[in-house]
This record gives sequence, structure tokens and C-alpha cells, in this order.
Amino acid sequence: MRRWQLPLAKKETITCYDDLGTPKTHGLEQRYVSPTTGICRKLVVQAVTPSAKSEVPISSHTNQASKIAIWLLANSPIRGWIVFKWVAVFLWFTLKLLWSDTDVYNTGYYKPYARGFQGQLWAARSSMEHSSRVLEEGEMDTPTSTLYPRLLVIRDPIRNEWVPCADRETIIRTKFIAISYRALDAYTRGPNQEIEKAQFTEEVRAAVLGLKYDAYWCDLECIGETPAEKNLDLYCMADVYRGAELTLIMLGKSFVGENECWKGWGQRVWTMPEALLSSRLCYKFRDRDLVTPLSLFELANLAYTNYDSEQAIINAYSGKDPLERLERLTLLKSAIWRRGTAALAPGISPPPPPKLDMPGEKPVTSGAYKAERVYALMGFFEHRIQPNRSEDDLRALVRLSMANDNDRIAERMVSMLPSTITKTACWYSDDDIYRAKLWDIVPEIQVAGVTENGALVVDGCRAAAIRWKDFPEVAFVTTDSLRRTIIGFVPYLSWPTLIIGLGILMTSRVGGVTLIIIGLLLLVASPRLFVYSQSGRIVSAQPWFIGVKGVVSITEVESHLYGGARGHFPRMYFTPSGSQFSIPERGTERGGSYRQFDYAKLADSGPDAGHIYTLIDTCSSTMYYFRAERPPTVCIFAGREGGLGRFVLCSERCDINELHKESVLRMPTEISQKMELCGWLALG
Repeated sequence: MRRWQLPLAKKETITCYDDLGTPKTHGLEQRYVSPTTGICRKLVVQAVTPSAKSEVPISSHTNQASKIAIWLLANSPIRGWIVFKWVAVFLWFTLKLLWSDTDVYNTGYYKPYARGFQGQLWAARSSMEHSSRVLEEGEMDTPTSTLYPRLLVIRDPIRNEWVPCADRETIIRTKFIAISYRALDAYTRGPNQEIEKAQFTEEVRAAVLGLKYDAYWCDLECIGETPAEKNLDLYCMADVYRGAELTLIMLGKSFVGENECWKGWGQRVWTMPEALLSSRLCYKFRDRDLVTPLSLFELANLAYTNYDSEQAIINAYSGKDPLERLERLTLLKSAIWRRGTAALAPGISPPPPPKLDMPGEKPVTSGAYKAERVYALMGFFEHRIQPNRSEDDLRALVRLSMANDNDRIAERMVSMLPSTITKTACWYSDDDIYRAKLWDIVPEIQVAGVTENGALVVDGCRAAAIRWKDFPEVAFVTTDSLRRTIIGFVPYLSWPTLIIGLGILMTSRVGGVTLIIIGLLLLVASPRLFVYSQSGRIVSAQPWFIGVKGVVSITEVESHLYGGARGHFPRMYFTPSGSQFSIPERGTERGGSYRQFDYAKLADSGPDAGHIYTLIDTCSSTMYYFRAERPPTVCIFAGREGGLGRFVLCSERCDINELHKESVLRMPTEISQKMELCGWLALG
């Protein structure tokens, strides 16, 4: 008879692969790649207050004799029953003097990150690399630049009618007007849509004739029907407005309110490039015959609700105040991203990247372009990308950045710490907690491509592993001192002196007793002598990145790292400007204020409780408090800014072979030379 049992819940698992392609199945807990074996392991985190199963109390592998000596000096043997424990610990310390702990050596480098990107690129920088991106019809035939539109609507004076013209020789010799409008002002989707489109077209043609022109370009009539024609027209949009003699802005009907008409037109994503790239501007309300010229400054006051933040762009394109190329492009990106597209309303961020078409699958050819913002922006770049309906804003932005390598927009974004890090495409950033601009960043990496998941694959990274399970034994060197060297040798003479005294006690009683007394005195004094020999300023130490969940004080970190000392205690320092909790000293010397410890403790007891971490860097003897959703296990040197390096702290997703940005710290650039170069890494 089968015994009744409780049903077992099915435990979810995932499978990852090592560098040799060997599969490994494990649970959903956070994992990391061991820097010594390259094997995926469960992450164990030392914490100030352990709360989860994966968290343990803080511990260290500091020199055992040093830790025992410190305990003996810190605890008096005359306090009650502790005398028995004190004697036992003292005897253990004296026995430790008979042999030394395992020697540790300073390799001069941090522990490396032992895993690289192993997948395939969706879009690659180099044409020599395979890309899984599906090319749309006619994409390879798209020209890299053009000086004229593919199609114009031209008035035939003989037949007195407007006809579309695709003849290259005719278009080149024809002066034309470009029409800028908002679809909602031209027609309403529904049963009367075609009638309203025809009425709007007649109004446009009447306005063009009134301006003494016989040709115009309007996307309502000049955008092609096939995917190849649509992609080509979108690719050449910037050249249309550059080449037009005049841009006519067709606004809605004024009875609904002139301000509303201007505001609606100004929130359209294409209106900014259409206006900025035009040589001359004029406007007309649909229910009025008057066509009025206007300047770019007048247009900005009428149509752009964010005029204060976009004034620098207006000044630059008006010739009043030129901007550096990267600054200008960055401001343009921010301005265009605030506007609405056919797929997104104004100010709405794009959704997470969807699954893209793969080879053999039918490409997406219907609906609006999801990357319309990027295609509007690319008209300001020297090199453009060919539109693709299957990609979103972020993938298109990576392709545009790779095509214009000098700007290196994506590379600079990697080094920035936004106020909110997205769950996917974590490399993307619109702002920076450290208040740096995109052009302030000097990237040290290069984008090799983007994956199907929207992860950025970067090359040239210096990466190091972060240790979380405990404090390792750190090899270090103190300042040279003959006195400390001699004093440090004395405790090891205690046992030989005792043994020799006992050995000669039968032959020379006085000499034997003397040596025994000297040996005992040396044993009693050995804890203090041993600790003093370990004191002194730290000259160099084995580079380690050590993480702790919670907020740890400098004193505790020093004791875990170097055991302890008397006199010149080896010191750790707070960073003056390296993290979001940094507070600089205001004295004559640069340094970090001890107040940031209280600041971080306060944050750890508030809404961010459980998400505040401490990072210890033994190479620069500096401590950093930072906020992260998960403990980062990899540190990447990605760029420089403001006299410091930008180091990206990432957690690992072994199942998809990607890293996820958790935080960014500003650390001394020179420590990057202690980090080993690694292969391609994917940031997703």
C-alpha cells in the first residue's frame, strides 16, 4: 500500500554553460563565476545583519596569530571567569609561534573575471562579423547619402494638374517646398479619412501656388508604399528639408486655439529636425489664407514647451552660439526623446526591447517604426543607419553610435549612473547621479555590437571580481623599520630560549633557570611585541575588491584586513567624491569626511534598507558606500571623468551570459592598471 505524501513543489531551475560548453543546472538564486576555477557558484554574501539564506556574518582570514594577539591585549585576564579562556587562548598563541601561517603573496593584480560573452551578435560594428539581424527588402541598396528626394509632387503647367515625379533629372532641377504638419491636424482616422486627406492636400497645393512654387514634398503623398521605398524615404528625410527652398508649417484650424495648434505641432517628434534643418520657415493655419514667415527663435517661443532647456540648440542652429558637436547632438537627442511618435506619446519612455526577428522568420513590415526617434535624430549625424521596422529605440541608437564612432555615445552611456537603472538594456542612461554630461565622459571601451536581447557587447574592458563571502588574507608591506623588524623577531625566540634552558638545567642550574625566566618573560610579552611588529603605514597591499552588505565602519574594516596594530595603525580612507554617499572634507587637504558613514547608515535604515553596500579597495585603501538592487560581483573600468575613473559594478546573469549594471563608482584611474584585460562582455 502506497503511503500518502505531501505533493512536492516543482523547483524552478535554469541552465548555464561554462567556457567549454558544459551545461550546469541550478536554482534561481544569484550566482557568480569563480575567478579561480571559472565555475558558476552560488553567491554567499557577508552582511552586517544577515537576513537571507545566502547571507553570513562578516568573517576574515587575517593572520591568525595577529588576531589572537589583538584579542589577548584587548581582554584583561583578571575579569572573572575569562581568566581560563584567556590562558587557553594565550597557550594557543604561544603554540602558533612555533610555526608560521601560510605565506601569501602580492601578485599585483585583482582577481580576474573569468567569463566572457559567448553568444551571437544581432548587429555588429564590423562587417566581417556575422549579424543575425534580418535585412529588410532593398536595405543593401539604400545610398549612404542623397541630395534630393526620391519623389516630388510637381504641377504640370500644360495639363494644369499635380503629378508625382520620380525622374531624377527633373527633381534635381526643381525648386520645391517641404511641408511640415501633424497628422491629427490633417485628418482623423475613420471612415472619412481619405476625404479629409484629399481636402488637406488641396489646401497644401493652394498654399504652394500662393508662394509662387510649382513643386512640393509632403510625406502624405511622397512616402512610398513598399517597405524598401518607405525605408529609403525615411533615410533621406533630413536631405528633403535641407534641400527645400522653404518649409511650410501647416497648422490646424485656429478656432481651436492658436497656442494649442502650435503646442500640438511642437510635440511631434519630427518637427524639431524639420525646423532646424530648414533654410527658411513660414506657417499657415488651415482656416486662414495668410502665410507668415518666421524665424527659428519665433518658432521656438511659439511651439516648444521646453524652450529654456532647448535654447542652446536654437542658438546653435541660428548661428548665435555654436556648440561642440557631441554636446549639440546630446541636447538634440534629449529634445527629440521628449516628443511623441506614432508609437509613443510625448515624454513616454520606450518599452523593454521585444524579441526580434531571427533568420528564416518573416520580418515585421507593418505598423509604425518603433525606432522613429532615432531615425529623426540621425539626420543630424554625419553617418546614418538604414531604418528597420524590427528594431526599437535602443538597438537603433547602438547602431547609430557604431556608425558614428567618433561620438561614441553608447560607450559614454555605459559609464554613467542614471537615477533609475532599467532591468533590460542597463547600459542606457539619460542622466547621471554625479551630474556629469555625456561629453564629460572619456570612454575606455568600444562597442562591438548589440545582441538579440538588447545587450551591449563591449571590447577592451578591464574587469575584476568582487569577493563577498569574507575578508581574505591580504598580503601587505609596511614601511621599513629596523626596530619593528628586531621586535618582531623576538617573540619567536621565546620557545627556543625555554627549550635550551630546560636542556641545560641539569648541567648549569643558574644558566638554565635564567634562560627559563627569560623565555617565560618573552612569552608573556610576545602578544604586544608581535602586534607592534605588524604596525606601521601600509606601503602596498595585494589588490582586492571586497564587498559587504550593509554599512561597515573604517575601524572594523581595518581590523578584518590587517588584523590589528599599535602605534601607526594601517588606515583605510573614505572616498571624497567616488560614490553617491561621498562627502568631501573642506580643509586644506583633499579627503573624504567621516560623516558619510552616518549618511549611509541613515539611508540603510530608510526606504533603501537592504540595498546599501560597502566596497573596500585594498589597492587604494579606500571605502565606498553605494546603493544597488543586488550585490555586484564584477567591477569594470569603462571610462574617465573629472580626474577619476568610472568603474561599473555589475551582477551576473549566467543563464544568458550577460552582466547587469548595479552601480557606478568614481575611483582612482591608476587602479585600472591592476585589472586584467578580458574579452567581450555583454551588458544587458
